[in-house]
Amino acid sequence: MALLEIKDLTLRFGGLCAVNKLSLEIEEGSIRSLIGPNGAGKTCVFNCLTGFYKPSDGDMIFMGESLVKRKPHIITYKGMARTFQNLRLFQQMTVFENVMSGMHCRSSAGFIGAVLRTGSQKLEEKKIREVAEECLDFVGILDKKYYMAKNLPYGDQRRVEWARALATQPKLLLLDEPAAGLNKEEKSRLIDLMRRIRDERKITIFLIEHDMGLVMKVSEKIFVIDYGVKIAEGEAKEVQDNPRVIEAYLGKEEEEDAV
Repeated sequence: MALLEIKDLTLRFGGLCAVNKLSLEIEEGSIRSLIGPNGAGKTCVFNCLTGFYKPSDGDMIFMGESLVKRKPHIITYKGMARTFQNLRLFQQMTVFENVMSGMHCRSSAGFIGAVLRTGSQKLEEKKIREVAEECLDFVGILDKKYYMAKNLPYGDQRRVEWARALATQPKLLLLDEPAAGLNKEEKSRLIDLMRRIRDERKITIFLIEHDMGLVMKVSEKIFVIDYGVKIAEGEAKEVQDNPRVIEAYLGKEEEEDAV
């Protein structure tokens, strides 16, 4: 059984069909990529999966349960975490506080426990701190946990976002253009990190990415969409040589480079 199964997913905005009868499966323990030219509908797919958009039709089955009509915090609790194309950190909070916020979906102590500082609340707070430190250590910035998030260089801010996503303790991690803004060395470390997340933490990864070199290196299967329609899927070599992909995505990129 697939960890995630998307069945005929359709998303319309008035007369515009952003995603059109998209079907795909993400197997547990895999690294999969979703690619396509700008405006192809990639982020719309992620927004549907994480509850930010309500699909017009179709279904999304995660760990045997439909995600349709589920709210974002419930989807996170079920085990799906997500990072965004544009950084969404709490800039006025420390790195440590940002990552601890990722554990909110796993906390159970209510208002009374927080006010009275009950034993269970103290144990939960200790656990949250331990998980946050472990996640920061995993992504390589534990030594910066007391820095203000806004004072970190861009690459490290990205790592804070990844650590926060890991702190939700997901089964599936959605990465929306994780390499955006990173230099060559940082991209190389990102590839290594994604493989470690999958191999060491047993977390399945599904990413959107425009850096084709990174996609080809890290992905075991690639899905390609154009105008919301899936036009190809397969291993890197299959997709790279597919005439429809070359025309819709790779060809456009080459033309832009030649200008």
